[in-house]
Amino acid sequence: MNGARTIKSFKMQLTAAPDKVFPLLCPTREYDWIDSWKCRMIYSDSGYAEPDCIFKTDFPADGPEDTWVVCRYEPPRLIEFVRVNPLRAMRYTISLHATAGGKTEADWRQIITGLNAEGRSWVQGLDEAAFRKRMAEVEKMLNHYLETGQMLKLSGA
Repeated sequence: MNGARTIKSFKMQLTAAPDKVFPLLCPTREYDWIDSWKCRMIYSDSGYAEPDCIFKTDFPADGPEDTWVVCRYEPPRLIEFVRVNPLRAMRYTISLHATAGGKTEADWRQIITGLNAEGRSWVQGLDEAAFRKRMAEVEKMLNHYLETGQMLKLSGA
């Protein structure tokens, strides 16, 4: 039997080149630009994102605590994570493409699969509008940081 599965994707237009954006897609560097970010590093030789880096997050809106593994790491064009908790597994891919004027188009893609009955229900309940709103907030925070070097504080983020 197959679990419930959904695919979510979002394209961002970012105001800097991929070599400036890519280092920020890291569990340690996200503290610089995501106000609500919290993680616990489990393994990294460098202290930053790298192949086979492992970290945990605990955001109640995303379900139980997640374990993330960097499974592809191709600077400055692609980073991919496998993200798992007791309810669901996710392959989370971020691809960066240089565009005119030294900017970046970022493709964020999540393949989310429920692992059990509760997980199937959780996946089926995911709201597309809420996903798009959250990703637009991430885009806004990332662009603000790229432009100013300062974190953008979002109410409710």
